Amino acid sequence: MIRFALKCGEGHDFDAWFSSGDSFDEQSEAKAIRCPECGSAEVSKVPMAPAVLRGRKTPVGRDIPSDSPPHGTPEGAGQTYAFLKGLREHLKSNADDVGDKFAEEARKMHYGETEERNIYGEATMDEAKALHDEGIPALPLPKLPGDHN
Repeated sequence: MIRFALKCGEGHDFDAWFSSGDSFDEQSEAKAIRCPECGSAEVSKVPMAPAVLRGRKTPVGRDIPSDSPPHGTPEGAGQTYAFLKGLREHLKSNADDVGDKFAEEARKMHYGETEERNIYGEATMDEAKALHDEGIPALPLPKLPGDHN
């Protein structure tokens, strides 16, 4: 996981986590990254200080709670991690998981072919870009470190 400091075209600063630098590039190109304050898709990276670890903070063999940010997370990023974790839990509790049929279900709702409801699932970058091009609202959520274990 990598955290980037971002700024939208309206001048709002925010941070976001990505699985890799390439993941940021793909999502940025697909206009899938949105400013949390104004919704702008005009987003760019801004310079930030690197996170430097000064030694091992977690003893070897100690279990880290699953609701904790990953080891070495820069100070302040824990709030972002907690927010994203809470948002994902809220979605899971209040929306239908449509799996890899996300783009198909979003289109059906947008065009009135099925009843609107809260959904979450998976979409490829091409599917996400096509949804955006059609004016269908959808926002990606980054994978959290615990999702890879």
